[in-house]
Order: sequence, then structure tokens, then C-alpha cells
Amino acid sequence: MAEPTRHWLFKSEPSTWPWEKQKAAGPAGQEWDGVRNYQARNFMREMKIGERGFFYHSNEGKAVVGIVEVAALAHPDSTAKDGAWECVDLRAVMDLPRPVTLETIKADEALKDMVLVTNSRLSVQPVGAAEFDHICRLGGLDPKDALA
Repeated sequence: MAEPTRHWLFKSEPSTWPWEKQKAAGPAGQEWDGVRNYQARNFMREMKIGERGFFYHSNEGKAVVGIVEVAALAHPDSTAKDGAWECVDLRAVMDLPRPVTLETIKADEALKDMVLVTNSRLSVQPVGAAEFDHICRLGGLDPKDALA
């Protein structure tokens, strides 16, 4: 039996790496480098090519703004000074028609157990299938379109 596809959330500070830059990286995508948290690194090690996730603007804006796809499996992070850190490559897939703010997510009973709410500091985190679908709908996107 095939493993279910997992979904993810990737946080980025818009002043450092905004959604527009992620989109400009093109179909090859961009190394999701600079993550220095063991739990987040371990999540990236679990990722498979083609898995989808949310691109989240942290600090400024605090909102899910787009859909990304894992374009390369975990590999050594080119910005790391030692071999302890790995990253995946991500490519932009599509904009969310309406950004879904952290305030909206926190206020939604269906999302109260989401890692973004319960462990908001984690920069790379899993998203449950029902959470993924719900946030897509809140953002004006059919979840099937987000996965097509």
C-alpha cells in the first residue's frame, strides 16, 4: 500500500525571501537553505519529490500566500559550515487567490491543532491533509487544484 502524500508549511521572512522571489526561481526551484533547527531538518529529510506545501510569510504579513512543491530530496545545505544541515529544493506552484492570515488560522476551530498554532516558531512543519484542504478553501483555492 502506498504511503499517503504529506503536506508541509515553509516559513520565510518576506524581507529576506518573499513569495515573488520564490516564483522567480522558476521550475527548477530554489534550495530551502539556512534552516538551523533539528526538528525542521528532520522533516525535510522525510520529504518526497512532488509533495506540496504552503509558502508562509512570517514576521511581516504572517500569512499563507502560495503553494510550493518539493523539487529535490534532502541534500547538504550549501550555506552550512558543517555537514549537520540539510535542505530540500522548492519550486513555486501557484498563488493562493487570497492570503490566509495567521489570525484567521488561529480563529478557526478546525485548525486549532495545527503545528503553526501549537508550535509557531518551527520554520518547516507538517500540515495534515484536512488542514491543507481547509486552508486552500479559505484561500479561495480548490484543494484538488493545489495538488494537480
